[in-house]
Amino acid sequence: MAGHVTTGDYPAVMSVTPELLLQAYRTGIFPMAERRDDPDIFWVDPRRRGVLPLEGFRVSRSLAKRLRRDDYEVTLNADFSGVIDGCADREETWINSEIRDLYHALFAQGHAHSLEVWMEGALVGGVYGVTVGAAYCGESMFSRRTDASKIALAWLVDLLRRTGFVLFDTQFLTPHLASLGGIEITRHAYRMQLSEALKRPADLRSQPLAGSGAEVVAHLRPSG
Repeated sequence: MAGHVTTGDYPAVMSVTPELLLQAYRTGIFPMAERRDDPDIFWVDPRRRGVLPLEGFRVSRSLAKRLRRDDYEVTLNADFSGVIDGCADREETWINSEIRDLYHALFAQGHAHSLEVWMEGALVGGVYGVTVGAAYCGESMFSRRTDASKIALAWLVDLLRRTGFVLFDTQFLTPHLASLGGIEITRHAYRMQLSEALKRPADLRSQPLAGSGAEVVAHLRPSG
């Protein structure tokens, strides 16, 4: 998801509306700001794109064990504000107030979604992103407890697979995502995959979340 940008940046020379933002995702670009207090937004079109193949999500033995512990609760769209604020709560962030407001607008329209991880009633991790067709464009994630973001991604991938999604765009590839099966592809290859995903309908809310972490493991790691 969002990381350091070195190529493919374009200034947003017009006012960014929720409708324009959604169209940007359909063409393969996404917005960022330099920092929290910078009012300017620029468009990003990476030459190398991070994706998380939905059939290649890597569940290690240790992650499978952690998922099965079920000392946590997972929800969908229960605290979008809490998730985006958790993602912005770091020393350096690309989420400024305008970007926050834009994603809240997409959430209200049903185009942006959050998945939350709770422990003892506290929000400890989560991920949010935008859906266009059968593509899920992951924006950012955060973790306040060990493995909370891995738990969030595992539950999200399981839900994406069961609701008809074919593309999980992570924008950039980080070591964390690579450890879970993330890869880099060219800009051209990404646009080809996005084009195919846009032809398909998918709805993240068409199926319930898994009933337990053990069920997630069974779906993602059938061999046990």
